[in-house]
Amino acid sequence: MNVEEIQESVSYLKSSDALMALSQDPYWPKWDGPWWHMLLFHEMGVTGLIPKEIIPPFIASLNRLPLKIFPIQPADYPPGLDPYRGSACHCQIGTVYQVLSSCGVNVDAQLPWMRSWILNYQMPDGGYSCDNNAYLVKDEVPSSMVGLISVFEALLLCTPRPWTKDEKTTLDKGAAFLIERKLINGSATEHNKSERDSAKKWADLCFPRFYHYDILRGLNAITLWAEKTGGQIPESAIKEAIKLVEDQAVNGQLKQRRKIYENTNTFFVDEKKEWSTQRRPASIFPLVAAVNQPEQDSPFLSQQWHQVKDRLAKIKLT
Repeated sequence: MNVEEIQESVSYLKSSDALMALSQDPYWPKWDGPWWHMLLFHEMGVTGLIPKEIIPPFIASLNRLPLKIFPIQPADYPPGLDPYRGSACHCQIGTVYQVLSSCGVNVDAQLPWMRSWILNYQMPDGGYSCDNNAYLVKDEVPSSMVGLISVFEALLLCTPRPWTKDEKTTLDKGAAFLIERKLINGSATEHNKSERDSAKKWADLCFPRFYHYDILRGLNAITLWAEKTGGQIPESAIKEAIKLVEDQAVNGQLKQRRKIYENTNTFFVDEKKEWSTQRRPASIFPLVAAVNQPEQDSPFLSQQWHQVKDRLAKIKLT
């Protein structure tokens, strides 16, 4: 464990600086605002280290978002709304749901708009897209693997009761999307053709994921779905993904293959205490730097791989 860096993040989340940041925005700036410290703790499996006193201000910050919908039509945008900071995205909704649920928060009670969000924005093929314009495309369905994965995980893992019919349908359509893509393929559409280039990196495992996708994350999600719902996975749909991960494992250990924070820009509060209209390169905090070391063994990825293999030994592939 990276004790010094962990304590530094705990101290930051207890600070007035963190409260000030949440009074300004629940998400920005990347990757060093309070939310990213919280999400990293969750991905490390130490959600309990998130100070309890930061949870209510974080929830309040989310509830202050001007829009509780994903704006698609021009009429969805009120005059003067910042299109980037005025509403959440699917990746944010899915990860927030998971972190807060793990903190013991009744998300449906305190953020009641989030579950309906997950159910309302699934595309016809079972995927999602954080590209608002993708929902306006008429001749194809330009959904995104990244847009799907966190909301799929949230609905699967954070429903402490039997799923409703609509929830189960949403889950099964999401699983069908992952299966059809074989966990490794980018979009075949013209509108989202850039995802085919992104997919070339999905075999490069990363930690933390934050809002990124890799094939181990996909394997973890689809095997959890099969375990929890009894759904069946065709062997042909996951065998290539399994081999891609197996080929990287040395004595059961997996290495990280990419830096998740490179080439990312962020909005920020400028010297006038106003949100900039331009972006600058995103910053990171010491704990991210400590755990995101490409070509080093990752205990977090290795543990998830062992969990996936355990599930694969129990579930029946078709």
